[in-house]
Amino acid sequence: LDCEALLLMETDGHPAAVAEEAAQMEKICRDIGCLELRVAKDEAEATKLASARRAAFSALARVSPTTILEDATVPRSELAKMIRLVEAVAKKYNLKIGTFGHMGDGNLHPTFLTDERNKEEMHRVEEAFKEIFDEAIRLGGTITGEHGVGLAKKSFLPKFAGNAQMRVMRELRRALDPRAILNPGKMFD
Repeated sequence: LDCEALLLMETDGHPAAVAEEAAQMEKICRDIGCLELRVAKDEAEATKLASARRAAFSALARVSPTTILEDATVPRSELAKMIRLVEAVAKKYNLKIGTFGHMGDGNLHPTFLTDERNKEEMHRVEEAFKEIFDEAIRLGGTITGEHGVGLAKKSFLPKFAGNAQMRVMRELRRALDPRAILNPGKMFD
């Protein structure tokens, strides 16, 4: 199927509720003009369809020598805007970005397909990250959904968390590690 996006939906719960929700999802998909709609006939087929989501990163990792998976979460009401922004950023910086995620909680994984040996391209990747994270914050989201902040996103933390939260994090750090022996100089100098 030649398309720009694939959406896998799942429902669970009481069998009657599942049947009703599945029928509603199918109707919505037909009403908005989905190119193709498949409903799993049984648990085995559902597992097979769901394996596509789990294989997304592995498939993307075969495209370029370097794969950089990121994590940005926005309110579900802002997902369409965020997905369009990632597409626009990829075009603006002439980058390959494959995006997958968990729509139920607004968590997107923009995955940059690049080559870390190409310094000019890596600079464009860094600029693209800045725009994506800035937009996630602007839309009321976060710079991380499940992968944490870490050194790669350290510079975005104050903008996202704000002064009060940064102060609390530093105070917690001092209380839990008064001698600053755990990862010194990493997140809090």
